[in-house]
Amino acid sequence: MSRAEGHGREAAAAAATSTAPERSGLVLVSLILVAAVANLNLSVANVALPDIGEAFDSSQTTLNLIAVGYSLGLAASVLWLGALGDRYGRKLMLVLGMVLSVPASLLAAYAPSDEVLFAARVIGGLSAGMAYPTTLALITALWSGPGRTKSIALWSAIGGGIAALGPLVAGALLEHFWWGSVFLVTLPLVGVALLAAIVFVPGHVNETTDPVDNLGGILSVVLVGALILAINFAPVPNEGALALGLLAVAIAATLGFLVRQRRAENPLYDLHVAGRPTFWVAACAGIIVFGSLMAAAFVSQQYLQNVLGYSTVDAGAAILPAIVFMILVAPRSAKLVGARGARFTLLFGYVFLLLAFLWMLLFWEEGISYWQVALAYVFIGIGVGLAGTPASHSLTGSVPVERAGMASGTADLQRDLGGALLTSLFGALLAAGYASAMGAAIAAAPEGQKVTDSTQSQLQLSFASAENLAEQNPQYASQITAAAKTSFLEGDDWAYAAGVVAILLGAALVFFLFPKKEDEETLLALYHAVDTRGAEA
Repeated sequence: MSRAEGHGREAAAAAATSTAPERSGLVLVSLILVAAVANLNLSVANVALPDIGEAFDSSQTTLNLIAVGYSLGLAASVLWLGALGDRYGRKLMLVLGMVLSVPASLLAAYAPSDEVLFAARVIGGLSAGMAYPTTLALITALWSGPGRTKSIALWSAIGGGIAALGPLVAGALLEHFWWGSVFLVTLPLVGVALLAAIVFVPGHVNETTDPVDNLGGILSVVLVGALILAINFAPVPNEGALALGLLAVAIAATLGFLVRQRRAENPLYDLHVAGRPTFWVAACAGIIVFGSLMAAAFVSQQYLQNVLGYSTVDAGAAILPAIVFMILVAPRSAKLVGARGARFTLLFGYVFLLLAFLWMLLFWEEGISYWQVALAYVFIGIGVGLAGTPASHSLTGSVPVERAGMASGTADLQRDLGGALLTSLFGALLAAGYASAMGAAIAAAPEGQKVTDSTQSQLQLSFASAENLAEQNPQYASQITAAAKTSFLEGDDWAYAAGVVAILLGAALVFFLFPKKEDEETLLALYHAVDTRGAEA
């Protein structure tokens, strides 16, 4: 037997036993509460988008940016802030993130314009970038073996469930208060989470003394931010130069980041570890899984209100099947990972996500019954519940504990970069499809030639803008509303078709490149042995 195989068997035997911190239940609850603040803030804006668009007469692109702003701030900063937590104290970053979330929420609630609201959402995302990655990093550092898998499953399921619960809470508030109230809902939770974190979370656990690659951190912020903004501005008329410029910045920052990580003495992102198939394939698979959840929620909340005429409460409640099935399935996903491996579980989850997007593409039209809405959400809940745990578990199992911030940062990127990218992509396609269909509807109208350029621009701006115009012109209200609904359905079909393509690409990636169960266990044991020897050296 070779030395590597011997180390691998020893590591596998060690992984079979669980370790946990003192008062482990209270510690885990504290970490889940902190993650809940980020998850709830992430999703409350979606149900308020029609009201925000009406209040500011916002374009569809601006609404896209408001929806994606929180994910943008979080995804852009998560790697850098995760590394700072590894170096200077994860509990410190946890507390700072909770504190910063308070002014960010207040600024969003009382924003005087949609531009300020977008900025507040980005700041809120930065606060979550301090706190959210720390929660998974601490789970990785404090638990091991099957206990870690179960903790991650609970963290993933409850976090996803709370994120999905956001629209329901926001919808209830919007029935009685103004649109800004949805951004205040997390403030009581912040107080509880902050107190629990201070009292129960250990202060220092397996933190590194190596210097932080701040230049790499800055480059990571630039490349993620520029890429997401480029996608959002791509379909906007007369903004092609801006979109291309942002894309060029993103490409340059990506190349600079890769060069920096290869040359830095202590890189922010260890490309050697990131090159492990159990790491990078799981990361890409998770980006599509969690991005699909957030992007589908973004489009569907507007569809339910704009096309089906749901109230804000009904629209928020409509997503409850996804929450229920996500929470029910995720713990069983942990068992399935142990029995059949991460690859099988990921692919099983992808099947349900594919069913969800095909159902939305084919059957979500005007006037459908609620069961047709609920079934799509059931598929999404099962898919994310199955695929979320193996996507996160494979990351944390592929890195040394000293690099827990890198694993947790990547796990957060799965959610937040995935959410930002797919929400931006879906939003761009929704905006482009809506504008194209509205332009065609105007051209085909009997008196379409009489519509002025300014009126046509307002009609093509967004559904909310068309609704405002309908209120100003009651004699044409029915025609404008009918055309807006038809155009929105055309745009969301573009988005759902993109979702089908993304799911198929992700499934192909996992099927061909992620190792099967036996190979996965051998690789993870070998990685652990190599990392342990490296740490001892």
